Amino acid sequence: MHIVQIVPTIGSGSGVGGTAQRLALEFERLGHRVENFTADTARGHSRRRFRSLLLHRLSRVWYAVDFSLAGTRKARRFLADRPGAVSICHNAVMTGDVYVNHGIVFSSMRARGDAVWRMARNPLHTFTFVRDRIRYRGHSHRAIVALTDREVDELTRVYGRLAAPVTVIPHGVDLDRFGPPDEAQRTAARAALGLDAEHRVALFIGHELERKGVAEAIDALVHAPTVLLLVVGGDSAAIERMRRRAGRAGVAARVLFVGPQSDLPRYFSAADMFVFPSSYESYGLVITEALASGVPVIATPTGCAPDVIVDGVNGHLVDRDPAAIGELLERVAATDVDDWRSACRSSVEHLTWRAAAERYLALLREVTQQRAPEAAR
Repeated sequence: MHIVQIVPTIGSGSGVGGTAQRLALEFERLGHRVENFTADTARGHSRRRFRSLLLHRLSRVWYAVDFSLAGTRKARRFLADRPGAVSICHNAVMTGDVYVNHGIVFSSMRARGDAVWRMARNPLHTFTFVRDRIRYRGHSHRAIVALTDREVDELTRVYGRLAAPVTVIPHGVDLDRFGPPDEAQRTAARAALGLDAEHRVALFIGHELERKGVAEAIDALVHAPTVLLLVVGGDSAAIERMRRRAGRAGVAARVLFVGPQSDLPRYFSAADMFVFPSSYESYGLVITEALASGVPVIATPTGCAPDVIVDGVNGHLVDRDPAAIGELLERVAATDVDDWRSACRSSVEHLTWRAAAERYLALLREVTQQRAPEAAR
């Protein structure tokens, strides 16, 4: 099978580009040919980088709109030159046989409150909502992939009738990269952060600190006096805001910010638990990465969390309430992380990228069969 993936960028990580890269790798391992149509392909050159924060943000808006509009036209030409290929679109572009829903902008805004105001003050959010309403209610794609059953319900709530059928295919998790550490790895990871065996470490990983609940995790420390919060991710402005919040809460000495990092397994090795009080996730891959690492998860019931977390077995589901989060942090801190390892790991061992790729391939074969009568006309 010849597969074209349409995606703004492709590369390592847990975002859209990382998903496309892992699927491409598995497709190729299964003997299929893969091409990627990216924003750089559409432009014919790499995206320009700006040092100015304002210019950087403006460029993000421009590139997103340009890839949605001009990128759609160019992607259609790209696919027309490859009539035998079947295509997967991961974001922005309004063409491709299969579209993968990686998030619903209105749902994300609504979960944080004042959705209409948040949409109105950011033209890109409004553009994205209108574009995707046209996508889902029109005939841009033959099939839609959602990452969870709940996201199927959310798509219907936000956009109404969906023109294309929806298939649920959860993300995989890299079980080779993420695994429970041995004692030497755990000791080394904690020593590198200046932590000893007595520290009880709750890890958070994510870029959007506000939306993903770092403020609530910080406030929860007031109710969890033995816990230290390790925050991986965020930009300098967001980190500074969270530092000030920790100071106001009187817990600054128990919050460690290390900024964006690429060696995530090392931080899971140092952790006793993973805390993720996000307001909205289409999936939340970092949750399954934590479980694969043998780390119990305390998370709000969003994204994949309700599908993979069994209360008291591999973590806890919790409301976005600092007191409730703090009570659970303290409860887990009183246990030995080794007691959780096996249950956490086994709860996600079925979620391999190979299994995800095989489900995509089954869907692509169905799409190919649908296209055959049209090609014969």
